[in-house]
Amino acid sequence: MDIPTLGVEEEFFVVDPAGRLRTDAEQLLARGEATEAEHELRTAMVETGSAVCTDLAEVEREICGRRSRLVTAAGEVGARVLATATHPLDDPGPVPITRDERYQRMAEAFGETAYDTLVCGCHVHVAVPDRAAGVRVIDRIGPWLACLLALSSNGPFWRGADTSYASWRAQVWKRWPTAGPTEVFGSLEEYERQARDLQATGAALDEGMLYYDARLSRQYPTVEVRVADVCRLPEDAVLVAGLARALVMTALGEEGPLHAVPVSVRRAAAWVASRHGVDGTLVDPVERQPRPAADVLQRLVQHVSPALEESGDLTRVREGVRQVLEHGSGAAAQRKAFAERGWGGVLATVAVR
Repeated sequence: MDIPTLGVEEEFFVVDPAGRLRTDAEQLLARGEATEAEHELRTAMVETGSAVCTDLAEVEREICGRRSRLVTAAGEVGARVLATATHPLDDPGPVPITRDERYQRMAEAFGETAYDTLVCGCHVHVAVPDRAAGVRVIDRIGPWLACLLALSSNGPFWRGADTSYASWRAQVWKRWPTAGPTEVFGSLEEYERQARDLQATGAALDEGMLYYDARLSRQYPTVEVRVADVCRLPEDAVLVAGLARALVMTALGEEGPLHAVPVSVRRAAAWVASRHGVDGTLVDPVERQPRPAADVLQRLVQHVSPALEESGDLTRVREGVRQVLEHGSGAAAQRKAFAERGWGGVLATVAVR
């Protein structure tokens, strides 16, 4: 099998020197090529996207380079950039919608949902041979995606309080009517039929609002895995990217009956991952039972080990999973910083450098 190319998109908050949300991210974006970033739904956010990469070392260089250039550009307009899935302090309500025709239509159609979902994610694009193959991939990787959420979990605080969740973003994001796990589609025709039906109901204005955990990209020949929080550390984003590609490769090579897990169980697994991250149990997608997070993550690595060996990523991914299990996810780092240094410590911990 050819090793698929991949790319990573990351969303970030733009804040003032004290860490409060700014509502003028366009000042940073006006720097053009210096930022390599784009606007997002809300005026306190920006998004970066890597070039098409062939290996994880290239992914890491892209992520680190773009983060560094974004921070430099932000400093030139008196701003900072935070890599956290939820802003720990500010109320998202007052942050305006970006003045873009599509975003304005979204705000009008979805009301408070559009204003309340001020959260930052990490999206991994993995190349697939064609859209039909992409749907087969989506059907097969779904049961494992909660593991990527757990590894990336990086949003425990919301409006100045600890939510008790590792990823509160995952809970907020479900307010969009198309967000979350999907049933097995079975074919490209069924995927496209459901996309049309959802748009006809008004639950999505266009294909770009199909906020599935994994979907076909409308811009690139890829499957877009959208389940992860934006990661505090670049190396965690690289880990998520490596596992996402390995899942896609494994699915492309699988034959025989599909191991289908009911969408109700997958929603429950996503909730457990959002609640505990890697500090507790996860739902084993094979047994459909809660097991220690370390055991489920090791089962994931075992599931995709042939693909990781083929891409040369096995050692790196194993070590990445070990590091997260040993030191905790971004959520654990944020809580530790709060316990030691208060809100200032949290903001310093998630500040992109």
